[in-house]
This record gives sequence, C-alpha cells and structure tokens, in this order.
Amino acid sequence: MKGPLFYSKILLFGEYGIIKDSKGLSIPYNFYNGALKTDENPSNTAIESNASLKGFVSYLENINPELVTFDITLLKQHVHAGMYFDSSIPQGYGVGSSGALVAAIYDKYAQNKITVLENLTRVKLLKLKAIFSAMESFFHGKSSGLDPLNSYLSIPILINSKDNIEATGIPSQKNEGKNAVFLLDSGIIGETAPMVSIFMENMKQEGFRSMLKDQFIKHTDACVDDFLNGNIKSLFKNTKSLSKVVLNHFKPMIPQQFHELWKKGIETNEYYLKLCGSGGGGYILGFTEDIDRAKQSLSAYKLEVVYNF
Repeated sequence: MKGPLFYSKILLFGEYGIIKDSKGLSIPYNFYNGALKTDENPSNTAIESNASLKGFVSYLENINPELVTFDITLLKQHVHAGMYFDSSIPQGYGVGSSGALVAAIYDKYAQNKITVLENLTRVKLLKLKAIFSAMESFFHGKSSGLDPLNSYLSIPILINSKDNIEATGIPSQKNEGKNAVFLLDSGIIGETAPMVSIFMENMKQEGFRSMLKDQFIKHTDACVDDFLNGNIKSLFKNTKSLSKVVLNHFKPMIPQQFHELWKKGIETNEYYLKLCGSGGGGYILGFTEDIDRAKQSLSAYKLEVVYNF
C-alpha cells in the first residue's frame, strides 16, 4: 500500500514574525516528499516511523471532536499492520517534515474533510489551519498549522495576519534568471521547540518587542509585498535589511560557524541569508541577485537552488 505524495514547504518570509502577526509567504517545495506506506519487509527507519505513529494515534484520539474527527479504528488497524511515513524530507531542517505527515494522515483518515477541490474560502482555509495546528502540536508543542496546510494544498499560501490567509500565485520561475532563492545546508539538525522558547523569552523584553515591530516585521511585510509584486530591486534592499536584523537580534538561532558567512553576504552583497523555519540548524535560506556569483562565494557549502526569477 502507498498513499498520495505530500511535499515539503519553504516559508520564504515570516518566520517568528507570524507569531506576532507579520505577513508570511509559504511555498511548496517539490524536491522532497513523503507518503504513507506499508511494506512486507520494513526497514529500521520504517519501524521507527511506525512507532512514532502509534504515539500520534493516541494523541489524535483525544483531539477536540468539534474541530476534527478521524476514522480511528481504520487508522489503528493500518498502524498495527506496520504503516509508516516514507519520506525523503529531512527532519529538523525547517522544510516541513512533520507537516507533510500531518497532511497525509488528515487526507486519508479525517471524516468530513475539506478537500483541495472545493472552493477554498477564507473560512475553510482558517478551519484547516486550526485543525492542522492542533494535529501538529503533537510534534512541536505549538504549531501555526501552516506547514501541513501548505503540504496539503500544495499551493503558495499568503499570510496577511493570524486570521487572514489566502491561496496566492507567485511570479513564475525563470530558469535563466540570475536572481535566485537557495537553501544552504548547515549540516546540523535543528530543534524547533528550544528555538521558539528562546524567542518567547526574548519577547518579555520591551526592547526586543519594539525591534520586532519596527524592524523585523516592517522588513518582512515589505519583502512579501515586493516578492509578490515582482519589485526585484526593492525586494533585495529589504532582504538585506532583514538579514542584518536577524544577525543582530536572532544570533542564537544562527549556528555559530555561520555568523561570519552571514556578515560576509551583507558586506559584499553577493547573497543575503535568513532563517529557514525556526533556525538553530537545518537549512539556511539565501537570496541572491547573481546565483553564479553566490555559488562561487559559497562553494565550500552544499547549496540547492529553490527558485530562479
């Protein structure tokens, strides 16, 4: 048995900011995917995944039935028969590994589910987001629900504010384009929960809160608007400002050995780095106006181009 594929995602803009109502833009990343599967001779990874699904099933049994109900009997039966999540999505890398799993479980076992083929009104999108937030909290302690939403719908999602989200179109890819978004592999696995705790702790300080509002959210919102409207010049100006703010105020979320590299990008304008997800490891997101130059400059690192424009 093998279910449909669910893809990874990339939050281009909005990490941390969306907790405090900034804009955000999340896009599917089809390079990685996962599907529910059962094998005759499961591998060790499959056995581990199956064990983690057992815990998830117990959690879903107690989820608010007014929000969502599942065919728990069938789900238990399949998990008991060895079902697991067969995924190429790296865990702890900020590209939505638990989000794809949540989307796959909802798709197969939710009752009265909202389907991708319906007219996705804002009310339906918010309902899905609330369901996915409750489901994914099993993995992170607190989840916005955006990763599973992106994975489930497989379309770019624009977050205007907490209770205003919509499906959106993004400027089409130009394979010849020199402007690019890329992922840089830090080689370290990141943990979401501790990073979010550091952020929440910092939020208790007045200075950090005003920096978030006056700088971080201001530049994030501008980046989202510039990207969607194709204002390339302004986009890179705002991305550079955002990269600076992150380097100055989100240092714990940037692995120590990348601090200099981050600074070098800002000083040379060869590339600008930002967090991908909660940071602390995993992927680092990069923006460049000249992908060849950035590749040269970062030749010591593993770089994957996500989007040319």
